[in-house]
Amino acid sequence: MAGVMTEPFTIAVDGPAAAGKGTISKALAAQFDMGHLDTGLLYRAVGALTLAGVDPIEAARGLTAKDLERGDLRTPNVAQAASKVAVIAQVRAALIDFQRAFARRSGGAVLDGRDIGTVICPQAEVKLYVTASAEVRAQRRFLELHDKGLDVSRRQVLEDVKARDDRDMNRVEAPLRPAEDAVLLDTSELDINTAVARAIAVVENIRQG
Repeated sequence: MAGVMTEPFTIAVDGPAAAGKGTISKALAAQFDMGHLDTGLLYRAVGALTLAGVDPIEAARGLTAKDLERGDLRTPNVAQAASKVAVIAQVRAALIDFQRAFARRSGGAVLDGRDIGTVICPQAEVKLYVTASAEVRAQRRFLELHDKGLDVSRRQVLEDVKARDDRDMNRVEAPLRPAEDAVLLDTSELDINTAVARAIAVVENIRQG
C-alpha cells in the first residue's frame, strides 16, 4: 500500500465499456486504501428495474443498496437498459448527489463511470480516461460473457459495444468524453498489470506535485 489518504481525495476514472476502467479503479482503491464506487452499477440497477416494469425515474429516486446487489446486473440486456436510462436527465439528477457525497468521503475515493471527471467531480484531484479500440473491447467483453456461460457471438457483442458507445457519446445529458485535464490511458495493447501500473504512476505523480 503506497500511502494512505488522510484527507478527501477523488480519483475520477472515465471511459467506454470494457476498456478496463473497473479493474483499474479497484486496483487504485486497493493500492491507496480508498473507497471505490462503480457508478455504472447505479445505472445498471435502474436499468434492471425498468426491465421489470418500474418507471426509470421512480427507480432512480428510490434506489437502495439491495438493488446494487442483484445478480443480473452484468448481463447484456441490463447493460443496454442501463445505457438507455442514462440518457434521461431526471435519472442522472437523482443519482448525482449520492455520487458526489461518496467522492468526498474521508480517506479518499475512486469513482469510475462515464461522466465523473466532466460532470460529477469536475474538481477531482486525479482524472483518468481509460479507453481502447471497439474491437479490443468487444473481444474482452465476449470472453467475459462466454466465461459466464452466456450464448453470445463476437459480432453481436461488437455491435452492442458500438451501439452503446454511440448512445453514450452522443447523448444530450453528460456525454461520454475525456475531461480537458484528464490523463488518457489507452489499454488496447496493454495487459492489465501494465495498465494498472501506469494508472498508479499517474496518481503518485499528481500526489507528489
